[in-house]
Amino acid sequence: MFENNMAMYSRYLTELTLAFHIIFATIGVGVPMMIALAQWIGLKKKDPHLLLLARRWARGFVITVAVGVVTGTAIGLQLSLLWPNFMELAGQVISLPLFMETFAFFIEAIFLGIYLYTWDRFKNPYRHLLLLIPVVIGSSMSAVFITIVNAFMNAPQGFELSNGVITAIDPLKAMFNPATPTKVAHVLSSAYMTSAFILASIAAFRILKGSKHAYHKKALHLTLGAAFIFSITTALIGDFSGKYLAEYQPEKLAAAEWHFETDTEVPLVLFGYLNDDKEVKNAISIPYGLSILSNNLPSTEVIGLNEFPVDEQPPLYIHYLFDLMVTIGMGLTFLSTLYLVLVKWKQQWIYKKWLMITTSLSGIAAVLAIELGWIFAEVGRQPWILRGYMKTIDGATASPHVDVLLVVFAVLYLALGIGSIIVLRKMFKQNTAETELKELGL
Repeated sequence: MFENNMAMYSRYLTELTLAFHIIFATIGVGVPMMIALAQWIGLKKKDPHLLLLARRWARGFVITVAVGVVTGTAIGLQLSLLWPNFMELAGQVISLPLFMETFAFFIEAIFLGIYLYTWDRFKNPYRHLLLLIPVVIGSSMSAVFITIVNAFMNAPQGFELSNGVITAIDPLKAMFNPATPTKVAHVLSSAYMTSAFILASIAAFRILKGSKHAYHKKALHLTLGAAFIFSITTALIGDFSGKYLAEYQPEKLAAAEWHFETDTEVPLVLFGYLNDDKEVKNAISIPYGLSILSNNLPSTEVIGLNEFPVDEQPPLYIHYLFDLMVTIGMGLTFLSTLYLVLVKWKQQWIYKKWLMITTSLSGIAAVLAIELGWIFAEVGRQPWILRGYMKTIDGATASPHVDVLLVVFAVLYLALGIGSIIVLRKMFKQNTAETELKELGL
């Protein structure tokens, strides 16, 4: 029971750290891309509004990077402290992508510093823009390598297990496992999409508060245009992710869709609830949907959850995580599509109050979808920490002090979160875009 409690507290602390870190990690990956878009289009069109937009976004980005470094370091420490048995087993395999992630971050940090301190110092401003390319690549590759570690935990390969010891390690085969393509693509695309919606929500909020300045209108147009592209790519990659699950992690897909008996022509089940006999009630059923998601054909056979031992089945509540994530994603895609349709045919409706309120909330909704997606990804792998090789309870520490650490880190993250909000609010409230534009004579 004591070891079970320690495993439980270890999971809670890891979940807390990941839930907090994922916000700043997502911003850290997506915002550099948005800064680059704003600056590139601003230079191309000689638009001072977009150039100022890139400059102000970069200032705020530095704060989120600082917090992301703290929480990212905490995750690295917790891997060794909370999951020593897992690290003893798999540490040699995942050490390469973890090292590469650190290297990618160094590249990002070095060029970000140079980029920030060389504004207006190049006769050719495009040379300054070039400094942002390593920042975008570094931030994205940092996410790639960390995601590769997570992909390995879901589809471990590239080694042999002999007497509980991993041997014959092939690090490249381990890194490029079957889960890597869809996981990496989904993480990158969703990070770009979420960051675009966060920035769009800020612009919409300023317009909602009464600002009619072209600066905020251009920010809204740029961010929602980018959000539309990235939301479409995220949806397409999500479809590939479903096909990956059907082939390599069928128990996770079955649990997410409350699909118990192996069958063909299986419907996709949204929401609803399970009665005592595990019958789905009051759900929205899309005919053939799960079979099509699995392999594009209505006749595709989908493996049911009952094919797996009870102690290897994921918890059934992941159904709601999956449904909420997909619903939010569809809603955000519709919002960005609606905006572009209005731009084309009903421009007088673009800044309607209801649309600005909805867009103001889109950033929070996108972050919520990211959180739900990661919880679904991690809980859906349970009971495994390394699928097929080590269960989560076996990978945890036996230290009696994890509960104390949980409280300490919860207080730390609360302080970091509140502090970040205060600093960002003061930074932009005391020096508004309108003030800077007036100083520039715009």
